[in-house]
Amino acid sequence: MPERRTVALVTLGCARNEVDSEELAGRLAADGWELVEEAAEADVAVVNTCGFVEAAKKDSVDALLEANDLKDRGKTQAVVAVGCMAERYGRELAEALPEADGVLGFDDYADISDRLRTILSGGVHASHTPRDRRKLLPISPADRQGADVSLPGHAQAPEPQDVPADLPEGLAPASGPRAPLRRRLHSSPVASVKLASGCDRRCSFCAIPSFRGSFVSRRPSDVLGETRWLAGQGVKEIMLVSENNTSYGKDLGDIRLLETLLPELAAVDGIERVRVSYLQPAEMRPGLIDVLTSTDRVAPYFDLSFQHSAPGVLRAMRRFGDTERFLELLETIRGKAPQAGVRSNFIVGFPGEDEADLAELERFLTEARLDAIGVFGYSDEEGTEAAGYERKLHQDVVDARLARLSRLAEELTAQRAEDRLGETLHVLVESVDDEDGAVGRAAHQAPETDGQVVFTSATGLVPGRMVEAKAVGTEGVDLVADVVSDRREEAGR
Repeated sequence: MPERRTVALVTLGCARNEVDSEELAGRLAADGWELVEEAAEADVAVVNTCGFVEAAKKDSVDALLEANDLKDRGKTQAVVAVGCMAERYGRELAEALPEADGVLGFDDYADISDRLRTILSGGVHASHTPRDRRKLLPISPADRQGADVSLPGHAQAPEPQDVPADLPEGLAPASGPRAPLRRRLHSSPVASVKLASGCDRRCSFCAIPSFRGSFVSRRPSDVLGETRWLAGQGVKEIMLVSENNTSYGKDLGDIRLLETLLPELAAVDGIERVRVSYLQPAEMRPGLIDVLTSTDRVAPYFDLSFQHSAPGVLRAMRRFGDTERFLELLETIRGKAPQAGVRSNFIVGFPGEDEADLAELERFLTEARLDAIGVFGYSDEEGTEAAGYERKLHQDVVDARLARLSRLAEELTAQRAEDRLGETLHVLVESVDDEDGAVGRAAHQAPETDGQVVFTSATGLVPGRMVEAKAVGTEGVDLVADVVSDRREEAGR
C-alpha cells in the first residue's frame, strides 16, 4: 500500500481564496491525501497566493520563501504556488522564484492531486502560462454557464456513479451538477460561500478580471446545497463572496435572483445569519435593499465599493456616482434599517487627483458615518488602463494622502462605534479563551475586515452561539457589550 502523503494549505488574501483552498483540500482529501495544519508537518506546502496589489504580492512571495525554508529543517519536501498570483504571472513567477517547486494555475485545480504527486516524485510539471481569462468565456453572459472553463469554487462534481460511497469524514459530497468538493480547514462558526466568480466591470485600476475572468454565477441549487452542508458542519453564519455580488443571476436570466435566494439561505436549518459582501453602488436595486434590510437572519450589512466620491476621479476610474448620490443611497438604506452596517474601501492618490478631489472625499467620509473604512494608496498595476495614465502623483504625495485619510478614517470609525452605544446587538460568539475572554461579531461587523464585540463576561458563552447584547463601551472601532439573552433560549419560549 503506498505511503499516505501529507499536505498543508497556506491561504493568503481574501475570503474567495479561502473558499478555493477548501475546494483544493476537498479534492486532495478525496484522493487520499492527509491534510495537516502546519506546513512544517507536511510533505508538500501549497501556498494559495494573492495577486491583487503590490503589498499582497509581497506577502505571497514571503510566504513561499518561508515555506521553502522548511525544506532544510522540517518534513517539507516541496513548495507549490497556486492562487491569483500564480495564475496572473505563471512562468514569470517561477523564473523569479526558483524556490517554488511548482507554479500551478486555475486549470490545474481539477488535477491537483496528480500535479502534487508528480512534483513530490521529482518530476517537473510545466509552470502555468498566463492568459487573459476574460477571453475564455463568451461575451454574452447568457452563454457562459455551459462553457468548459475552470472556475475555482465552481468545480464540476463527479457523476453520481463515480462518487465514492465512503468519502472521508468532513468532506462535502457532490450535490449537483456544479457543486464543489469541499473540506473545511478550520472550525470557525463562520464560512464563506462563493456566489460567483469573475467580473465584467472594467475599472481602470483593477487587473482582477484579466486573471479571474468574466462574471459567472453559481446555480442557486449549488449555493443552497453547500450552505446546508456547512450548517451540518456546525457553521452558523455564511458570507456570500464574489467579485461583484450585485451582478448575481444576470447570466442565469434573472438579475434579481439574489433577492429570492437570500430568504431561502436564511431559512436553512442551523444557519443563524447570512451576510452579503462586495456590492457595487451603481448596481444597487430597491428590491435588493428591501431584502437586505427586512429579511430575518439576513444581516442588514452593506459592503459598498465606493472607491472615491469626487466625480472626476470616479470617471477616470471608469466608475459611477458622486458624493451626493452615495449619501442618498446611504440615506435610503438607513431609512429602512437605522442600525444597518456599512463599510467601504477607497483609493487615494489616483492619477489626476487634486486637493479639491481629496477634500470632496473627506466630506463624503465625514457625512457617510461608515462602520469600517479601508484606505489604499494608488499604485500602478500591470495590464490596467490607469497604469498608462498621465498626471501621476509623486509617491511622497500618495503616501501623505494615504496617511491623512487613514487618520481621518480611524477617527470617524471610532466615532461611529460610539454612536452605537446603547444599541441592542445580535452577536455571534466566535472565540472564548482565558487570555482574550469572549469575542464575537454583530450584524454590522464582517469577519477579518471590520471591528468586533468584546463581552464584559464570558460566563456561559461558547463559540457558535448567537446572543443578544447591549453595547456599553468602545475600544476604537470595537464594541464592548453585556449579554442580554441567548437567542436560542428566546426561540424556545
